[in-house]
Amino acid sequence: MMSAQRQRWNWRASVRAAAAWLLNGEVERRVRLAVRALDDARDVLVAGQGAPDRDRYSADRDEVLREALEAWRANPLARRIVALTTQYVVGAGVTLTSPHAAAQAFLEQWWNHRLNRLPVRVFEWSDELARAGNLIVLVSTDAAGMSYVRGLPAGRVQEIVTRPNDIEQATAIVEKPQWSTGLQSEISHQKSAMTDGRVWPVYDPATDHPDESGAWPTVALVYAVNRPVGAAWGESDLAPLLRWLARYSHWLENRARLNHFRQSFMYVVRGVFKSAAERLARQAELNANPPTPGSILVTDANSEAWGVLHPQLDSFEAGEDGLALKKMLAAGSGNPLHFLAEPESATRTTAEAAGGPTFRHYEQRQIFFLWLLADVARVAVARRSQVDAAVPAAAPIKALGSDISARDNAVLAQAAAQTAAAFGGLRERGLIDDAELVRLVYKFAGELVDVPEVLRRAEAGRA
Repeated sequence: MMSAQRQRWNWRASVRAAAAWLLNGEVERRVRLAVRALDDARDVLVAGQGAPDRDRYSADRDEVLREALEAWRANPLARRIVALTTQYVVGAGVTLTSPHAAAQAFLEQWWNHRLNRLPVRVFEWSDELARAGNLIVLVSTDAAGMSYVRGLPAGRVQEIVTRPNDIEQATAIVEKPQWSTGLQSEISHQKSAMTDGRVWPVYDPATDHPDESGAWPTVALVYAVNRPVGAAWGESDLAPLLRWLARYSHWLENRARLNHFRQSFMYVVRGVFKSAAERLARQAELNANPPTPGSILVTDANSEAWGVLHPQLDSFEAGEDGLALKKMLAAGSGNPLHFLAEPESATRTTAEAAGGPTFRHYEQRQIFFLWLLADVARVAVARRSQVDAAVPAAAPIKALGSDISARDNAVLAQAAAQTAAAFGGLRERGLIDDAELVRLVYKFAGELVDVPEVLRRAEAGRA
């Protein structure tokens, strides 16, 4: 009895030992695999673990960029939202100015160069900035110091490399790997191979110099809008609208199909037929000669009875559903409904009041876009200055754009005229000085100026 019990104890102990050995080995193996995966740079790149916390994962960002581009191509509302931004931000065009004569002459040459075509390229850049949230400009320079600019689609960028201690200082742009196609020797069979994506260094004024042969490196300039603090990538203006654009498109398509099938109908002819062959013959006769709309049909009550079948596809409150979806699109894009072909009110006052926040939104985007263009121009001027001593590297450059709203200009001009007349009397009595008068007039004119600089220039003009 004791021997059998001891055998059972030994058997149980052996099972526990084997289970412990297997379990420990499996745990150790899984730990090794996990550590190896964390140390594998390819695994980090695919999983997106190396991305900043405030940025989207690479797969999510690529999906948003692809869907935004597809929506812009296929959806009229998406195309209109992007076009509205460009129409207000760029307007009639952009002008670059510099007080230095040599710098101004070079800017005009660079701006209108046939390989740059910046007077019309700025429209493409504004569209891309709104559509993708990122604008990456590649700058290449020839031996004469003339720079040429091209936009790099954000969808082709795999990574924005930044400094370890500053997420806003980009150091390089890494393109996605590309499939290259080449011909094998002496045969026409094509062979494809994966090549690593190109790496573009980001412009750094401290190290930007031509090499010994006089060749300039191609550098990248990175700009982003709708970028969260602590992120390297911007966000598309269409990103929060994509699902609502899709829902509105589906709703509109369903309404179109509903209205199409609502008009469909079918005649039903009831009669007494001697056989199925006679019924089919009558049906063939009617299919060959159907009654035309407006015609008169006379039948014998004892032989045939005609009726019509049509689908009961009534849909109530469809207009309210569509308006609710469009309001979501209007709120997300920052546009009033009458900007999106939906008259929200019949009064002109309501429509004008609704445009105020929209104009502020476009004004803020215009400030950024004009700064962007001036920044690109500064890079071109800085490179030109290393070849042409007459062009100063630090020449001040300012980009000027069109007014957002002509109606605002009329209102501000009237306010400025009334302010000048009212406070001019105070100045004549000595109750305020010249600086205060200038500050008040420009304040009501809606312009921000350096009051001491304005007075200094006025004094220099009198002298």
